[in-house]
Amino acid sequence: MGMTQRIRIASRASAMATAQVNWLMAEITRMSPGTVPEFVPITTAGDTWTGPLTEVGGKGAFTSAVARAVLDGRADLALHCAKDMPGDEPEPDGTVCLYPRRDDVHDVLVHPAGTKLDDLPAGTRIGTSAPRRIAQLAASHPHLTVVPVRGNADTRLGLTRSGDVDAVILALAGLRRLGREAEATEIIDTDRMMPALGAGQLALQIRADDHDLLDVLTPLTDPAATRAALAERTLLRALAGHCHAPIAGHATAHAAGELYLAARVYTPNGSAMLAAARTGPDPQTLGRAVAQDLIAQGANDLLASSRRR
Repeated sequence: MGMTQRIRIASRASAMATAQVNWLMAEITRMSPGTVPEFVPITTAGDTWTGPLTEVGGKGAFTSAVARAVLDGRADLALHCAKDMPGDEPEPDGTVCLYPRRDDVHDVLVHPAGTKLDDLPAGTRIGTSAPRRIAQLAASHPHLTVVPVRGNADTRLGLTRSGDVDAVILALAGLRRLGREAEATEIIDTDRMMPALGAGQLALQIRADDHDLLDVLTPLTDPAATRAALAERTLLRALAGHCHAPIAGHATAHAAGELYLAARVYTPNGSAMLAAARTGPDPQTLGRAVAQDLIAQGANDLLASSRRR
């Protein structure tokens, strides 16, 4: 195309979202020198609400407002964290998601004195609000005290300095995007703290009929990340996973086109856990199969109990 193409990117206005948009704008400019990316910041109900997320529609409160900007024509592309996209509501009709290379999926412990998770004394106050982390911590480290904290990574890191909590658990990818990876005390391996479905994965949501933009973004997409994201999203949808459901899962691409998907569903207090894992070539078939394995074990009842909380 001869004329300059403007690409308006809708995202939240938080420090994390802004860092992600800046990364995407640099990538687009590098791949397509003729394009001019612009940031369209969106303030969502989730950003202005200070109470529990469940009362403003859960994490969907963030993603649906951003996606709406694309459908309304205020933006060409919505940039999401895949882990914030709920599984209990469908993607808006007429949109498609593209997935760039995946970042690190690990959670990290940040403890100002540098103490490791297994060495923290009983009663240590750990700040996190993710049901997935709370359930796994309750199961593996019942002697620690979980303090629910909301707010962005910056805010949560501040709580350890102010003494409101003794330590926090955060996503490594997020710390890295903020340029604060050095503050991580310990990278927690995925077997001890299974990641969120969609962890470390950005999603670029565009109108399905926007072929020009599809052409611009295709070089940015990553086939392995896309297959893993499809498997994880399919699993989350099949479980109708909502943002207060303690679901964890992680797909990894193996050799010869095989994909491995492991997932766990917890009760909110970590007292019970269901686990399933399979390998297969087709992401969607795999996601549905692992979900069926979990449902056969009673996942629906477990998830219903977390909805009623």
